[in-house]
Amino acid sequence: MMAQGWFWVAAAAMVLSVLVLLAKALRRGIPATSDKADVQVYRDQLAEVQRDLARGVISQPEAERVNIEVSRRLLDADRNARGVTDAPRTGSNGPALIVIVASLAAAFGLYNWLGAPHYPDLPLQERLAMADELYRTRPSQDQAEATTPKTPQPADVDQAFLDLMTQLRAAIAARPDDLQGLALLARNEAALGDYIAARVAQAHLIDLKAASATAEDYATLAEFLIAAAGGYVSPEAEAALIRTLELDPTQGIARYYSGLMFAQVGRPDRTFALWEPLLREGPPDAPWMAPIRSGIEDVAARAGVNFTLDSKGPDAAAMAAAQDMSPEDRQAMIAGMVGQLEERLGSEGGPLEEWSKLITSLGVLGEEDRAKAAYARATAAFAGDDAALAALLEAATTAGIAP
Repeated sequence: MMAQGWFWVAAAAMVLSVLVLLAKALRRGIPATSDKADVQVYRDQLAEVQRDLARGVISQPEAERVNIEVSRRLLDADRNARGVTDAPRTGSNGPALIVIVASLAAAFGLYNWLGAPHYPDLPLQERLAMADELYRTRPSQDQAEATTPKTPQPADVDQAFLDLMTQLRAAIAARPDDLQGLALLARNEAALGDYIAARVAQAHLIDLKAASATAEDYATLAEFLIAAAGGYVSPEAEAALIRTLELDPTQGIARYYSGLMFAQVGRPDRTFALWEPLLREGPPDAPWMAPIRSGIEDVAARAGVNFTLDSKGPDAAAMAAAQDMSPEDRQAMIAGMVGQLEERLGSEGGPLEEWSKLITSLGVLGEEDRAKAAYARATAAFAGDDAALAALLEAATTAGIAP
């Protein structure tokens, strides 16, 4: 606060100094013609005439004529320089002073609006130290969950599904080491919006799997932790992300959320370093693409990076690249995109259009069992919605797996 006070004192002193100088200028008035300068000019001209005469550039009669004329002007200028003072300014200086004061006041107001008068200068090292401190002292998962409103259960959940969930919870309580049951419980708790229950089940699943737990297992745990904390990446979620990337450095969800964590602790430079490659790599329908595209320009600006998002985006680049792929590589890329869509819908749910797309895409790939499983999950999610069920049946028919 003391430094801020001295800032305003210095700023006020500077403004007052400018005001005094301008006021003096107004009182002094308009200066008269500088006759003293003219005297020196005429003396120089007389000396130049003598030099020209010595070099033979002009004749003696011409030199005498020029000397007489310049001497006459020199005498007049010297006489004026001895007797003339600055001409005082006539009229009132009030309007001019009002304009000056208003301009200086406007400068104060503009800085108070656009500047940061209540904040001290933050050198780079100090900003990095503040970010490190924020990173070290950020809230734990339990603290974040305690202040995060609970996600309401979807209003259109079928009662039959809720009954099945009651049975599933009872079954897991009786057989807590059932890996398949735990995985199913975690996904469906998340679908109901109970991310705390989902992350508890997923953490227990990973504990049981031990060394056999996969990168996707840890990535799913991180997603549930972050969702339970309202989008905040806690130290516990970060640990799950780190383990994910240790097992699979290319895992997109973990890279996206790691970048989000750095943005939350004041390190947009690291966020940009994680998000920009993800944006280039795609695939176009990856779940992290939309949030990255919506936030990366702001992240880049805060990181001091000159970056403008291509309006065509990586979607167009990925599609262009796909045209040059071999049929096998193109099929592998499509299979990967469908797999990511399947994973996201299975863990988070999604709109009817995405479920229909997943069912038909799995049918095109010849993944009949996976298509049937997707159809079953989708019909459970949209139970009671006749229009949605009809659309799903049409997708199943297209995929060749209609019951």
